[in-house]
Amino acid sequence: MARSHVDHSNIKAFAQERVNLPKDKADEYRAQARRLRERLETYLDEHPDFTLKKMLLSGSLAKGTALRSLNDIDVACYISGADAPSDVPKLLNYLAERLRKAFPNFAPEQVTPNTYSVTVSFRGTGLDVDVVPILYAGDPDWYGNLVSQDDGSLLETCIPRHLEFIRKRKSAHETDFAQVARLVKFWAQRLKRENEAFRFKSFMVELILAHLADSGVNFSDYPEALQHFFTYVARSNMRELIAFNDYYPASSIGSITEPVKIIDPVNAKNNVSGLYKTSEADAIVEAALDAGDAIDAALAAPTKQETVRYWQKVFGSTFNA
Repeated sequence: MARSHVDHSNIKAFAQERVNLPKDKADEYRAQARRLRERLETYLDEHPDFTLKKMLLSGSLAKGTALRSLNDIDVACYISGADAPSDVPKLLNYLAERLRKAFPNFAPEQVTPNTYSVTVSFRGTGLDVDVVPILYAGDPDWYGNLVSQDDGSLLETCIPRHLEFIRKRKSAHETDFAQVARLVKFWAQRLKRENEAFRFKSFMVELILAHLADSGVNFSDYPEALQHFFTYVARSNMRELIAFNDYYPASSIGSITEPVKIIDPVNAKNNVSGLYKTSEADAIVEAALDAGDAIDAALAAPTKQETVRYWQKVFGSTFNA
């Protein structure tokens, strides 16, 4: 690929300036979640029969793929006990009541049940922590039933294994896997802002990149890695099965009738893209074709001004080099 005007170093600099959550902010957010977890652990030491059993940082902050625009933290809370309701609204109220008991220094309005989570608001930092309940029955690997934010159903998951799955791909590609994930998520986020009907879940982005990583794609050159991603999406038409054998054999995946087939690496029965319609998959493919064409044009453009203009078709008007 020609690199006359914008190359890997320019994309890396743009990511540091515009895409990535700054390290000091990430450290602050992680410390906030850690304090919440430590408060619960202290309470558990004094109340071993308490039904809240564990808190774990989850989501993009835990994976190291958070964007600069991050404004809240995801924390999974494992709930044990026969009295925990399976009805989602009742479960969220149940969780909120117990969080208030565990953290009596919080005012009641700082712990608020939402549609699929309970928000804990910190007055000092203005930071919100979204606490997602997981019904837990004592599994040693910390499998439990999560309230899905797609449709509110209960879904088997394992937060430690999700984090381990991503960590394995990151360790194979040093900083590059996470950085390319952030760049693609930034691209998708921009499209969502421009068109509220556009859907491309961050977890799906990460799993496509994990599939490419497992297939031998090198992420160390960012323009080339991005082009690999967009080319794969376009070539596969978002219809190719993506699955992993880290925690279960491929034979345990059943018949899949949905148009998009990206299987949860910790639960063979969960198609994480199962709710995506054909039209939504086609919109992702079309957007990937446009982005890939823009990168091709940028790498062949005769002037820097034209090169930047093509990269702006991918990353928006804030891109400069």
